[in-house]
Amino acid sequence: MEHFLGIILSGFFQVRLVDMIDILLMALLLFAFYRMVKGTAAINIFFGLLSIYLVWKLVTALDMDLLGEILGAFLSVGFIALIVVFQPEIRRFLLIVGTPRLLKERRRLFSWMLNDGRKDNLDVDKITKACMEMGNTRTGALIVCTKMNELQSFAETGVMLDALITEPLIQNIFYKNNPLHDGAIIILKNRIKAARCVLPITKNRNFPADYGLRHRAAAGITEISDAVAVIVSEQTGEIAYSKNGEIFTKVTPVHLKNFLEEEFN
Repeated sequence: MEHFLGIILSGFFQVRLVDMIDILLMALLLFAFYRMVKGTAAINIFFGLLSIYLVWKLVTALDMDLLGEILGAFLSVGFIALIVVFQPEIRRFLLIVGTPRLLKERRRLFSWMLNDGRKDNLDVDKITKACMEMGNTRTGALIVCTKMNELQSFAETGVMLDALITEPLIQNIFYKNNPLHDGAIIILKNRIKAARCVLPITKNRNFPADYGLRHRAAAGITEISDAVAVIVSEQTGEIAYSKNGEIFTKVTPVHLKNFLEEEFN
């Protein structure tokens, strides 16, 4: 018995600090990935692949060579399929890694350097006032404000404008009889780059069912990019905004202004 305990204790004390850090970081990565795919169809695939991996490690430890070789080959070939299946989730993960809060100021510095010292502050007042007026008249609107990701592929689905931001222009675009009102406008470098743009809708299965297509598109575009989206409800006139796939409702004009200034100026 003492010999058995000695083997266990000796094996325990052979665990290095680096091994513990390795296990902790791996657990954090798995948890972060689980939170991203939770509520989507990818969660079932995630658990399936995790189960196969655990079975492969078990049969390898038991020296079951044939089954271990088959499962190992499946996992090796399946790595490419994994990238294809989880492409949206991997893109979101890389976006989160590349734009953490701690690097926010450093990212602004790099953006300032790439723009040759020019800083294009977003004209928050005009956007806020336009949203307030459209809310009063219950004019539906969807405004996407870009950051580092310029959303070129989505801008090309609409009508290119490259116009200065003005309150009348935003209101006229979303006026219900205007041919450009259906869709979103994309703002880049303080200019309305395009209107009537088609955006992807969110893939989150837990997204509230009472939200319309504008809210779903706002959540969808902010899930896959670092942009933020502002929504004006056509039914209620309520203002909302979306960031990182989340929808924040019952937003006052003052709240919206403070949020946009914090994000862009």
